[in-house]
Amino acid sequence: MFRTALRNLLAHKTRLMMTALAVLLGTAFVSGTLIFSDSVGAAFRNKMSKSLDDVAVSVTPGAPSTDKEGARALDDRVVATLRALPGVASVRPSVGGVAVIADKQNNPAGSEWGSTGTNYVPGQDGKDSRYPIVKGRGPAAEGEIVLDEKTAAKTGTKIGGTVRLAIDGPVMTKKLVGIAETDDPRVRAGGSLALFDTATAQKLFGKPGEFSDLVVSAKPGTDQQKLTAEVRNVLPKTFEAQSGKQLAAEQSKMIDKETSSIRNTFLAFAGIALFVGVFIIANTFTMLIAQRSREIALLRAVGASRRQVVRSVLIEAGLLGLAASAAGLVLGLGVAAGLRSVLNATGASLPDGPLVIEPASVLLALGVGVVVTVVAAWLPSRKAAKIAPVEALATVEAPPAVKSLVVRNTIGAVLTALGVAIMLYVTTLKDSGGLETAMAGAALTMAGVIVLAPLLSRPVVHLFARATGRLTGVSGKLAKENALRNPRRTAATASALMIGLSLITGLTVVAVSSNQGVEKMGQQDLTADYKVTSANFGGLSTDIAKTLAKEPGIAAAVPIRSVGFQSDGAPALVQATDPSAIGKVSYGRFVSGSATDIRNGTVAVSDEYARDHGLKIGSTLPMSFYDGKKAAPKVAAIYAKNDVYSSVLATFSLVDPHLDKVRDDEVLVKAAPGSAAELKDKIKETLGGNPLMKVQTPEELRRAEAGNIEDILYLMYGLLGMAVVIAVVGVVNTLAMSVFERTREIGMLRAIGLARREVKQMVRLESVMIAMFGAVLGVGVGIFLAWSGGHLVRSSFPQYEMVVPWARIAVFLLIALAVGVLAALWPARRASKLNVLESIGAQ
Repeated sequence: MFRTALRNLLAHKTRLMMTALAVLLGTAFVSGTLIFSDSVGAAFRNKMSKSLDDVAVSVTPGAPSTDKEGARALDDRVVATLRALPGVASVRPSVGGVAVIADKQNNPAGSEWGSTGTNYVPGQDGKDSRYPIVKGRGPAAEGEIVLDEKTAAKTGTKIGGTVRLAIDGPVMTKKLVGIAETDDPRVRAGGSLALFDTATAQKLFGKPGEFSDLVVSAKPGTDQQKLTAEVRNVLPKTFEAQSGKQLAAEQSKMIDKETSSIRNTFLAFAGIALFVGVFIIANTFTMLIAQRSREIALLRAVGASRRQVVRSVLIEAGLLGLAASAAGLVLGLGVAAGLRSVLNATGASLPDGPLVIEPASVLLALGVGVVVTVVAAWLPSRKAAKIAPVEALATVEAPPAVKSLVVRNTIGAVLTALGVAIMLYVTTLKDSGGLETAMAGAALTMAGVIVLAPLLSRPVVHLFARATGRLTGVSGKLAKENALRNPRRTAATASALMIGLSLITGLTVVAVSSNQGVEKMGQQDLTADYKVTSANFGGLSTDIAKTLAKEPGIAAAVPIRSVGFQSDGAPALVQATDPSAIGKVSYGRFVSGSATDIRNGTVAVSDEYARDHGLKIGSTLPMSFYDGKKAAPKVAAIYAKNDVYSSVLATFSLVDPHLDKVRDDEVLVKAAPGSAAELKDKIKETLGGNPLMKVQTPEELRRAEAGNIEDILYLMYGLLGMAVVIAVVGVVNTLAMSVFERTREIGMLRAIGLARREVKQMVRLESVMIAMFGAVLGVGVGIFLAWSGGHLVRSSFPQYEMVVPWARIAVFLLIALAVGVLAALWPARRASKLNVLESIGAQ
């Protein structure tokens, strides 16, 4: 039977090629994802291990202590103590923080979270091995700075030129004396690096004489664990000491966690692609078995048992899966390299390194391909085993018996009803904790529709045939009959396309609806023309609002600062502002009282917060701040919940005593009539071109939020596109096999006068009907899942409101139409070129 399976596999190379392609694409996605994650993880580890080569022990301050022996800072005395230990070769003290460098347009030259500033620590040779100087020299005085190559290019500054930067306040200028290299992942991922001499770095980021961490290097032959223990013994308990091996292990765990999240995401889409491939594989083997029914019956007649027939089909599937998976594994190398390039193009800045092929990844990819192929072929193999030996004696090829769909329709109806019921239940949930329930409901709904697809195919295909009947004539009627001749096959082919389009449609509806919500959130309650914030999230000087308020063309500059508190054990946020001016930059509808009622000793609360805490006008609000202090102001006003105000609104006198450093979170600017257009540049100029200052319009704020959603959506399109490509392969495969088994029928049609052009049109229309059937199902299911699942988004995002992007839906349907036309090109051409006499005599 093994030889029989091998002979059948080699005898039907062309027929199985499309099936192999589906397995190949799915396996390539799996192997590419595994190789990509292994390669990126190895590259990160190599970078990290290189940066930890000279780290024997890392010392950090730890938590402050009231112990008399406890030291609260790392200083020169601690450095001297560590250098005196016998196993210590050197101690590198570091101090750093956020340093925002101005580019040519006075914007931050690096990302907000990656703008790094630290000290340059020259060794005995005058060089810092951590930051090799590629041009110029290291910083040696307060007015000097060194930048990394990319940042220097963005500023356009040459050696000897002036660099503008800000730490947490006004703009500073320093002389560029050198350009350095770095492996810091924050800088490589789009940040910036600024190096200062140690005294300057301490002044900018901490206190004179203090460091943020110490790196201890060991002499050759020194045991790291023993040295770490000695360091702990000589330091106060407030300090934390970790060995280089401990740091490497922690970083390795962090890298595994980060790469595993990326790997699992891509593997989920690879699973979708393989699931779509199951329909194609099952379809192909079902058709092959139908065509080989007499051959299988003859095997049964000469003594082959049912088990041997099943085994023969499964061996054939296993060999096909193995060959396709091996090719997919090779293609996966290209996928892995492509994923790295795509993610780097979106700003990921992944480290360079060779592709790493782990044996476990190879075995997993091959195993998945073989198992998926064998599982998909199992049901067709059971059908093959049921072929009676007497069929070998038949002299005429009889059409396969049509099996009742009653049981299948009943199962499909139950699954669909259960899935729809779960999704309707999801619409009643008040929080986002029902994600797993929604995923289960969505899976059941899609499974039920797939099972019901043969039943649903008849009305949809009839409707499409009626809509095109006058234009297509006899070709359209024949195409309709061919599409409905085997509803199971039509349903399986269309379901592959339906899965991809339902997911794409659902994601699109949710993304577009979320964008609409972000737009409402950004523009609904904010009437200010500009919002001024800090790029390093460190807050704004309280002088900024006062300075802007005096500028011509500015009607109002309203500062807002906030602090957290607890009331009755529930955390909340209180905002401080100028009650008399807040109405000029925001729309706040007061239910009771007004903003002018907010004075020293009184607050305003949102209607939602008042309802949750049983507050009303005149009530006392007990507030416990995180600095240990308490307050009990009276409620003087209640406002409708909005997107600008927090739960509680107060004056500065209530908030300022509880801030470590009094700084504004933001300043809302309202332009004078006719001055809004040119005001942005004027605000930046007034603030001295400070790169820390972000000046954004409500529209820019909305785009910043919405841009992330769009980027994610397009990434999902690309990932789900693999499933759609496999679905297209399925349509081509089904049509090609269908043309083959209808060879005699096509010959008869040609003999009675059907032209070649009409044969082509018949096959194309059949393809289009199948594709459109899958598209209609996919769009319908996708919209339903987006509607029901969207309620989970609304629970945590009140501005979310479902919007169906009909223009994009129309594009999806047009793509499905194009899929149907393109998929039929080869089968239609093949059908039209069949020899009439040879076709009539075909068995």
